[in-house]
Amino acid sequence: MTSKDYLSQEEIDALLKQASQEPSPEPTVDDYLTPLEQDALGEIGNITFGSAATALSALLNRKVDITTPKVSIIKRSEFDEVFPKPHVAVHVTYVDGFQGINSLVIKKRDAQIIADLMLGGEGNPADEELNEIHVSAVQEAMNQMMGSSATSMSTIFNRFVNISPPAIDILNVENGEGVSNLPPDEILIKISFRLTIGDLIDSTIMQLLPVQFAKEMVSNLIGGSEPEPAASVNEVAAAVEAPERPAPASAPEPQYEAPQQSAPAQAQPQAPQMPSQQGYYDPNAMPPNYGYAPPQHYGAVPGRNINVQPVQFSNLQAPSFDHIEENNLNLLMDIPLKVTVELGRTQKQIKDILELSQGSIIELDKLAGEPVDILVNNKLIAKGEVVVIDENFGVRVTDIVSQWDRIQKLQ
Repeated sequence: MTSKDYLSQEEIDALLKQASQEPSPEPTVDDYLTPLEQDALGEIGNITFGSAATALSALLNRKVDITTPKVSIIKRSEFDEVFPKPHVAVHVTYVDGFQGINSLVIKKRDAQIIADLMLGGEGNPADEELNEIHVSAVQEAMNQMMGSSATSMSTIFNRFVNISPPAIDILNVENGEGVSNLPPDEILIKISFRLTIGDLIDSTIMQLLPVQFAKEMVSNLIGGSEPEPAASVNEVAAAVEAPERPAPASAPEPQYEAPQQSAPAQAQPQAPQMPSQQGYYDPNAMPPNYGYAPPQHYGAVPGRNINVQPVQFSNLQAPSFDHIEENNLNLLMDIPLKVTVELGRTQKQIKDILELSQGSIIELDKLAGEPVDILVNNKLIAKGEVVVIDENFGVRVTDIVSQWDRIQKLQ
């Protein structure tokens, strides 16, 4: 073997340097969660966001589907790749049941469509920035969704789960906006859902969770809640095995003579057999802890004469207001009641209310010159016309309901 068959020291160093420079394999979700934990997280998201979709559908009056959860991981260094365009991020903190933060990220265009639908639009907003009204509308929609999701979690984990009011901001990774409000962990669990709202939105909504928070939820789902202490179990057992209740006074114990036993004194006497003739009953016919008295048709108990009579009720008569005592009525005279004069009513959409400004005119459902309604505790009792007394408004009663109807409306 010649020297050409061996590697020189320089070649060995080059190989070692090349091996050290090879990038390490990228971490995957399997490095942080087992397949069972991934399935459990997907099932939790499927149930909770299913109820959230129902709440959003009722809010938008549109069919909303949130399906197909996919569990993966995301690193903070990958935010610029996953969110190349501005997104809307909603953050909620669990204050009861769990301790952790949950971030929900949707595309900015999807948020604009949701806000436009909530404000009475058709879901075709102009391509413009989200103003304060749109942000408030999206925040309310997310509040309804996350609140419904927390209610579903209470059912899944059999514990009370409560969240803080959601905070919303624009996530612009390129400018560094909103990134600090996301969970501070370097590695986050990302649960992606497909979001469809009618034929307006077919997109993806993402849920970001810290790894420890995700493991805590899975542990509580798989392991269940902690067992109750032994003391409470013993108390329940003691409550179930309650002592026998005494029999009612009307059911005295039967009197009989036990047959003579020739057994030794230390032997335990057996329960005597009851005679079968009339005048006796078997005390073992019902368990003693029922407190059960035998019916009369079993035979009369010796030495006891019971007189049974049917009950008689007095006739009930409806009260008449013609016979109300004056003293009883005087007790009600000093009770204050709220009197309201209603000029008219109308209904407006949210977008009409938001467009109100100084000088706007609201048309009511009353005609000019039509009598106004006089309400007492929000109950209509009369109608009248508006008058001016000195410098104050007043109302002159022109039509009043009957006394009986007024009393009925005040109830």
